[in-house]
Amino acid sequence: MAKFITLRFLQGILVLLGIYAVTFFLVAATPGSPFSSERAIQPEILAQIEAFYGYDKPTSERFIVSLGNILHGDFGPSAVYANRSVTDIIAESFPVSLKLGSISLAIALLLGIPAGILAAVKKNTWLDYVPMSTAMAGICLPTFVMGPLLALVFGLIFAVLPVAGWFGPEFVVLPSATLGLYYAAYFARLTRGGMLEMLNQDWVRTARAKGVPERTIVWKHCLKGGLIPAITFLGPALAGIISGSFVVETIFQVPGLGQWFVKGALNRDDFLILGLTVLFASLIVLMNLLVDIAQVALNPRLKYD
Repeated sequence: MAKFITLRFLQGILVLLGIYAVTFFLVAATPGSPFSSERAIQPEILAQIEAFYGYDKPTSERFIVSLGNILHGDFGPSAVYANRSVTDIIAESFPVSLKLGSISLAIALLLGIPAGILAAVKKNTWLDYVPMSTAMAGICLPTFVMGPLLALVFGLIFAVLPVAGWFGPEFVVLPSATLGLYYAAYFARLTRGGMLEMLNQDWVRTARAKGVPERTIVWKHCLKGGLIPAITFLGPALAGIISGSFVVETIFQVPGLGQWFVKGALNRDDFLILGLTVLFASLIVLMNLLVDIAQVALNPRLKYD
């Protein structure tokens, strides 16, 4: 297991380096700099500002310097927001995005996995058709559609929940539900498929013939293998929740990292874009590592891959 974790960790480091390099050179290939639109500024002053932020150096040299700073935990200053570093912006907004993402993932798991188990155990009954039909409808509704619908129903028609801001527990419900319900649908479908595969095994029929209680078969013998597809999907689900939070935070005016990523792209704030990209990529790589470890724990045969 130690060798397995070490190899996966080293692979994650290479992935992060690749993501950073691609993002850096894509941003560097964009014409101009964050200060190019400042028409009133004098050329001499513009040259001094660009020299201060390193834009007067060759792209390769900027890449090496920037990579070294990030490895030391320094994401650099914001090129647009005066007297604010990228680290300060992340420290201010990351707890909001972390709370939103954690609650959304919890909603997805707590709703999707039990629904999938129930649908598999009660196959071809209304307890199967209703959850799976609802899950299919949830998959067909992306977050930028579901968010306004939830805001319309619960915020305007029934007026029971706020639709914008981040000032208390009641403000968390709609954005978290928008992200969580969408991925709950995927977890429900995947869990149902995994559980059905386990329940159709020959050893399950043998256990039933021997009089083993159905509850024991489901919860003790089938659940471990049946959850493997859902656990495998945890990595992509986290990536989707992170990227989907950009849209959700904009819809519900949540002061998380998503708004800064959008502002950084629009304002050509290179340091902010790179810092947020590294942060998001690190979270996804870490989650994928944990998913790989969980897969091996549930299925020991994967240790030999």
